[in-house]
Amino acid sequence: MVQAENVHKAFGSVEVLKGIDLTVKAGEVCCVLGPSGSGKSTFLRCVNHLEKINAGWIRVDGDLIGYREYGGKLHEMREKEVAAQRRAIGMVFQRFNLFPHMTALDNVVEAPVRVLRERRATVRERAAALLDRVGLGDKLGSYPGQLSGGQQQRVAIARALAMQPKLMLFDEPTSALDPELVGEVLDVMKDLARDGMTMIVVTHEIGFAREVGDSLVFMDDGVVVESGEPREMIANPRHERTRAFLDKVL
Repeated sequence: MVQAENVHKAFGSVEVLKGIDLTVKAGEVCCVLGPSGSGKSTFLRCVNHLEKINAGWIRVDGDLIGYREYGGKLHEMREKEVAAQRRAIGMVFQRFNLFPHMTALDNVVEAPVRVLRERRATVRERAAALLDRVGLGDKLGSYPGQLSGGQQQRVAIARALAMQPKLMLFDEPTSALDPELVGEVLDVMKDLARDGMTMIVVTHEIGFAREVGDSLVFMDDGVVVESGEPREMIANPRHERTRAFLDKVL
């Protein structure tokens, strides 16, 4: 589903990604760990071309993201074409980014109606079912300001799912939540994993990575230091840098 090869990204003179290689199979949950500033979130934003890469390439379901290839070279797509690719890639951010003047239901309905030109009545039915799926069937008419952080993040997940994506990206989705609210969001993500959704999850939730992840990637200083099966890698990291990081967070 996702294949990245030799991905480089710099902001000015600061090189953030220094040659990332990553493969995620369809239906797989790939968890990405690493210290702040290691390039995790930047890589995630490159997968849906919110950040343009400087070298290498990324494919999602076989399609080059953000570029087309001809004459042996990559040529950047127009923004309209990139936006079309993004429709199949759902993303959930650290902050919920809900429209504060819209109800939970309307937040979920908005994108399929505006972007996909679907009929509002059809989407409302799907949106209500998605909110029920994330445990918010009784909050359809609530505004973001009336919801807890965990509830808002679950609305954000339902909103991403409303576009019927083939891939979901999660950028530290629980980092802005109070500790007692983390579990309710992770439970929704576990349910998605059980249903076979392909997911790349940047997280510090080691328990989630151990329990739900099919693969685990540890990044530091813009490179993949180590990757492998989550339980084995958490219990017996091969690289000293991985071991030092896990010692601090476990």
